[in-house]
Amino acid sequence: MVGIVVVSHSERAAEGIAEVAAEMAGDTRIEPVGGDGKSGIGTVPDAIEDAIDAAAGEGSDAADADGVVVLVDLGSAVMNADVAVELSEAEAVIADAPVLEGAVNAAVAATDPSATMESVREQAEAARDMEKL
Repeated sequence: MVGIVVVSHSERAAEGIAEVAAEMAGDTRIEPVGGDGKSGIGTVPDAIEDAIDAAAGEGSDAADADGVVVLVDLGSAVMNADVAVELSEAEAVIADAPVLEGAVNAAVAATDPSATMESVREQAEAARDMEKL
């Protein structure tokens, strides 16, 4: 199973986006992470790494993990997520996608029994071309 991590500068935003995506996710692990660890705005590589490991199932049934797709909001979240991906022992990729729409697309794609990390990433990134009107 492919896991999903939602990274935002706001802890509440990450939780809300993960909540919306979870409506479409079935049993997919979706881990929200955000904030600077001190109730402020920002992102922290160690917290993102922990979320990647949790989404991959590290410490439980990690053998069932098929990788993790990470969605980020902007700026330093990209940089810190990149550091976290490098530090994590789990296989993970960052999707170049709008965070909310990408998370929903990724959640739907991850429910496919044949989903791979790359197929979930592709569906997240397909959200860039979605028209709303």
